[in-house]
Amino acid sequence: MKNMSLQKIAAACGGTYCGSAEFLDQEVSSVVIDSRKAEKGSLFVAIRGARVDGHSFIPQVMEKGALCAVSEQDLGSVSYPYIKVDSCEQALKDIAEHYRRSLDIRVIGVSGSVGKTSTKEMIASVLGQKFSVLKTEGNFNNEIGLPLTVFNIRDEHEVAVLEMGISHFGEMTRLAKIARPDICVITNIGVAHIENLGSRDGILKAKTEMFQYMNPEGTVILNGDDDKLRGFVPENGISPVYFGLEPSRDYHAEKIVNKGLRGTDAEFVTPSARFRAHISIPGSHMVYNALAGIAVGTALGMSPDEMIRGIEALVPIAGRNNLIETERWSVIDDCYNANPASMKSSLDVLSCADTRTVAILGDMFELGASEKEMHYEVGAYAAEKGIDVLICIGALSAEIARGARESARGAEIEIHHYDTKADFFQEIDDVLKEKDTILVKASHGMEFTEIVTILGT
Repeated sequence: MKNMSLQKIAAACGGTYCGSAEFLDQEVSSVVIDSRKAEKGSLFVAIRGARVDGHSFIPQVMEKGALCAVSEQDLGSVSYPYIKVDSCEQALKDIAEHYRRSLDIRVIGVSGSVGKTSTKEMIASVLGQKFSVLKTEGNFNNEIGLPLTVFNIRDEHEVAVLEMGISHFGEMTRLAKIARPDICVITNIGVAHIENLGSRDGILKAKTEMFQYMNPEGTVILNGDDDKLRGFVPENGISPVYFGLEPSRDYHAEKIVNKGLRGTDAEFVTPSARFRAHISIPGSHMVYNALAGIAVGTALGMSPDEMIRGIEALVPIAGRNNLIETERWSVIDDCYNANPASMKSSLDVLSCADTRTVAILGDMFELGASEKEMHYEVGAYAAEKGIDVLICIGALSAEIARGARESARGAEIEIHHYDTKADFFQEIDDVLKEKDTILVKASHGMEFTEIVTILGT
C-alpha cells in the first residue's frame, strides 16, 4: 500500500514505534482487524470487541507473517515491531484518514435514513460502466467498517462509493473526515435512529455533517422530494443538485411503468439529456436510486448510453428486495433492516404481486418514544394496501397486528401474531399456501435471515 510505511503509519496515528529501525520504511500490504484475514506484510490493529480482545491474537498474527501490530498494551521485548497507541479504534480511523488523503481517487459518500445500500449499489453499477469502482461491502459503513473499506482501495480503483451510516451526532463528522467525499448523496431524512437524534431536524443535522470535510469544489446531490432536504443550503456554500419525481427537479423521471415484481420502466430527464431504461429490481424507490446514480454519473462525465447500461446491469443483493422463486412460493427477501418508511415501501412492492400476498414483519428498533405508534401505522398501511395475510413476530410487532386489525374496516385480511420465530415455525405449513408471494422484513437484530433460509429452500 503506497504511503503506508510503518514510519508514516506511526506518525499518522500519533503512536510510538517499538522495534527495529530496519522495518520503518517498509510498507504494509493490507490493514486488518480480523486475525483470520492477516497475510504476509499485514498491519494488524488489535480492536477490543464486546466478546473478543484482538490483543490476544497478536502473537498468532505475527507468526502468520504480519509486518506489524497496533496495540494499546506494552508488549515488552518481542521479536516483531508494533506501534503503541492509546486507542486502537482511534488509530484505525487516523490511519485510514492518512491513507485516503494520499490517494488520487474520487469518492462518493452516500447517506440517508432509508435506501443507503440500494442507492450505493445503483451508483456503483452506473459508474462501473466507465470506471474501476470500489464500493462498500455488506454493512461496513460505520466507524470501524468505513476505514476497513478505505483500506481496500488500490491503484487500479478510480472511484470509491462509500456508504456512511450513523446513529449519533458527531459520527458523520468523523466518517467524513476519513472519507473526504468529492460527491455527497443524501437519499432522504426519515425516522431511523430518532431515538438517539431526537427529531427529523436532528437527523438532518447529523446527516449533513458529511459536508464538513467534502471537496470544496465537489457536488452535493439531494432528494428534492424530501421535505427536509428540499431547499436545504449547506454551510459550505455548494448549491445542491436535486433529483426526484417532480418535473422541477434537476434530474427527474417521467412515463413510469410499474411492472410489479419484474421492476420498472422509466424515462429519465437530466439537464442535457432524456433516455429510457429498465430497472430490474421492484419498488418505486428504485426510480429514486436510479436518479441518484444518473446525477452522480453526469457529474463524472458519463454518457447516457453508459448510464443506461449501468441501471440495467444492477442485480439485487441478499436482504435487499431480492426475489427468490422456489417451487412452492416467491419470497421477497428484504430482511436486512427496517424502519417505518422502508416497511411501507416494501409493502408497496408486495402489493404488486398477482398471487396471494403474505407479509412476515418483525420489530423495528431505535424508534424512540413513538415506537408503538410507528409499528401501528405500518399495520394500518398493510391493511390499506390490501395485503392478504399479515404475520407479525416480536413484542413490538403486536402493534403492527393491532394497527392492521383496527384499520381493516371489514376487509378480508388474515392476521397472526407470534412472540418468536420458533412459534411461527410451528405453524408455518398451516399459515402459508402454495404459490404465495411472501415479503420478509424486520430490523437486522431480529435475524429474519433464518426465515428466508427456511422459505428459500
